[in-house]
Amino acid sequence: MVVSTEEKFDSMLLHIAQQHDGIGPLFDTFFGFLRRKTDFYTGVQQSQARELMLKHFNSHLEEAIKAKAEKEETDRYEPPPPSEPATIEEISTEGVKAMDNSRPVKMESEEPLSKEIEDEKLEEGEESEQGKLKPNPGNGANYEHYSFTQTLEELEIRVPLKVDFKVRSKDCKITIQEKKLSVGLKNQDPIVSGEIHAKILTDEAMWVLDSNVVVITVEKFNKVEWWPTIFKGDKEISTRKIQPENSKLSDLDGETRSMVEKMMYDQRQKAAGLPTSDDQKKADVMKKFMEQHPEMDFSKCKWG
Repeated sequence: MVVSTEEKFDSMLLHIAQQHDGIGPLFDTFFGFLRRKTDFYTGVQQSQARELMLKHFNSHLEEAIKAKAEKEETDRYEPPPPSEPATIEEISTEGVKAMDNSRPVKMESEEPLSKEIEDEKLEEGEESEQGKLKPNPGNGANYEHYSFTQTLEELEIRVPLKVDFKVRSKDCKITIQEKKLSVGLKNQDPIVSGEIHAKILTDEAMWVLDSNVVVITVEKFNKVEWWPTIFKGDKEISTRKIQPENSKLSDLDGETRSMVEKMMYDQRQKAAGLPTSDDQKKADVMKKFMEQHPEMDFSKCKWG
């Protein structure tokens, strides 16, 4: 999934914004951070600090005005929606407000469900992959009630809330544990719930609500493993069909990258019925030993 530089931190910033009761408190947090953790106010003259802040403010103000004008031009024949004060809602898994005044919301278009790999597209040595799902472009899968994408280090899970009203964060009930995940609305049965494939780092987990879709981002505990599914018991994808270029190997540190490249090499070797790197290393050691001891008879030795 390609994300622009400007949108790179949207999930994290939205998570922070949703914990404030408006723009003012959010600004207080940001400028307080600059005061406590940087020399923004004292490292330069006060006038320079103001000029720098206003420069970036004005730049985004111009972009916002331009985008608004373009939208009004597109929607000139449609009546404008009723204006509402800008608010940032507090994120919470506790409590829920009455929904009798909720208004309909347009759901994002759903992606087609993942399909099984066609037998004729299986390569030699991939018989065990028969009946498994073909990975989606994000190296995950699209199921009836959720979808997921992954890199070697992270998972993104999307759970649509298929209701005809606008859901707010505090309407949701989300449980994220090391080996369990549950997503749903308060006072209703969970949409998805169960034991997950492997352990995750709960301290790094976060979720946001995007147009009635719960988007969960978590880090894997084992960062050199492809997940075949999220919930145990769900139909698995073929991890052999995952495209490594989507995993951003260049972003990994040297030791992790070497381990991952070895893992993928061994996976290809096994699929082709060839020896893995460990098998080759053992064979090389034995060959060298045999060359150093020609007086010994190895004809009756069994290897493997």
